[in-house]
Amino acid sequence: MVAKKVFRRIFKFHGLPESFEFAFKGIFYLFLYHRNMRIIFLLGLAAFLLGVGFQLSGIELVALSITITIVFVAEIFNTAIEMLMDMLKVKYHIRIKLVKDIAAAVVLLASLNAVVVGFILFAKRLFK
Repeated sequence: MVAKKVFRRIFKFHGLPESFEFAFKGIFYLFLYHRNMRIIFLLGLAAFLLGVGFQLSGIELVALSITITIVFVAEIFNTAIEMLMDMLKVKYHIRIKLVKDIAAAVVLLASLNAVVVGFILFAKRLFK
């Protein structure tokens, strides 16, 4: 009986509204305290509005939206990994530095991909 209580306490299931609340709190935190997230948001919004302004086709807008989302997700994971590594070790350690560098590399690759996708979608419209 005690094991059942412990199990329920450890693996407490939350309702859908509560889960959304947690997620929105995380996003709010990122926007409030992380400059890179604000920059990514503004650039993503600008790219999407530019796509609408240039009347990209539906599939092009979908590709643009997915690309923007990939950059967001990469930055969110990078921030989470950096925060976790900072919690684990206060003193400098080469492996923690490498983990952080690898997480940053994911953001760099996603951003480079976004630049290439943006170039492919906008170049013919910008350089007529």
